[in-house]
Amino acid sequence: MKIGIIGAGFVGRAVAKLAIKAGYQVMLSNSRGPQTLFSLKPMIGSKIGTAAEAAAFGDIVMIAVPLTAIGQLPVAEIAGKPVIDAVNYYPERDGQVAELDSRSTTTSEYLAGFLPQSKITKAFNAIQMTDLENEGLPAGDPQRRALPLAGDDTETKNAVIALYDAFGFDAVDAGALSEGWRFERGMPTYCVRMTDSELRAALEGAVRPQ
Repeated sequence: MKIGIIGAGFVGRAVAKLAIKAGYQVMLSNSRGPQTLFSLKPMIGSKIGTAAEAAAFGDIVMIAVPLTAIGQLPVAEIAGKPVIDAVNYYPERDGQVAELDSRSTTTSEYLAGFLPQSKITKAFNAIQMTDLENEGLPAGDPQRRALPLAGDDTETKNAVIALYDAFGFDAVDAGALSEGWRFERGMPTYCVRMTDSELRAALEGAVRPQ
């Protein structure tokens, strides 16, 4: 499977390194152009390109950009593709977004409004990238950390579950895309180390802020 990553910050680079180590092909991109990423090609081993090129390259596309940048995504190239949404909402960085402040939608549903023809699964947003790179454990280890996902498309979810497992983590399905609030920023499950059983209980017991 080829992975096109839009966003070459901490999230994009960490996922690229782990994916290449696990045998996936990866293309990284950012909004400033591939010339600004030339050092990542020999450092990580990924291909580099524009956001549109990364979207076209990937069998699955990861969105790992600030919320303010989602209006600049190459919609046509992403259309119809499985998408991993790793975007978080930080008002101090992104400004206030009324729909998110009022809890009338989730970050992933908000993104879906910009990518109406894409198959979005929320994942990789609820772990620090240093932990993602360093805390992976073999399958079956009782201390293996679990990570959440949420989405409406089974194929995309299965691809995410495979990535989680390849990186050394168990996957816990929180349900439909609309349930992604259960592991958004500020929730008890956000960036907290939990095993499979602990995460399932925390997701089920989550209470949406009013």
